[in-house]
Amino acid sequence: MWIKVCGVRDAAIVRELNREAAALRPDALGLNFFSGSPRCLGLEDAEEILAEMSEEIESVGVFVNATVGEIDAVQQRLSLNWLQLHGDEPPEQLAELRQVCPQARLLRAVRVDESGLDELEDYLQCCDHLSALPDALLVDARVEGHYGGTGRQVPWDLLVTADRCSTWPPLVLAGGLSPENVAEAISVVKPWGVDVASGVESAPAVKSLDAVTRFVKNARSPVR
Repeated sequence: MWIKVCGVRDAAIVRELNREAAALRPDALGLNFFSGSPRCLGLEDAEEILAEMSEEIESVGVFVNATVGEIDAVQQRLSLNWLQLHGDEPPEQLAELRQVCPQARLLRAVRVDESGLDELEDYLQCCDHLSALPDALLVDARVEGHYGGTGRQVPWDLLVTADRCSTWPPLVLAGGLSPENVAEAISVVKPWGVDVASGVESAPAVKSLDAVTRFVKNARSPVR
């Protein structure tokens, strides 16, 4: 189970995570570069966090409607493992990023609600035609006026009943996850990975070490 904690802004919590046993550390940390998010951080702060991260933890840059040039400028400076697109980026942008940033894996975030998955299916088909399928697909809850990090839960039943055909990349479940419900979510949805932001915070944009380690522990021990 791939576990990502998104919106980390404090190098101190990364240092604390490094001291935890490997089983209690996430696989990836998300660094948010979207100015409209309370979890946004600057490049210097990102460099400080990356300097504290152990080699076992992957770095994920989170972007919302940034241009390819803007993303490339960040990537040239930080050499991130993953580039997460969390806005309205078209399939053509994924294809261009494949060319411009070939060393980084692409994580495409999409927002869904009870209206269904038709829009997502069409998007993935377009990506497939362009040979630009993302390396993983993050599914978050659709909340009007927000791009993510709302704490709203994805309709799990949609993902359970979906026909995850060959055009579906590995699924990362986000949206309303917490230490209390992540094991159940994994048992029900059976994703490749999980992603959490607000669900492990003691205050807006402030990560709790205790909540993070409990989330990771519970995600690695799902309900049977």
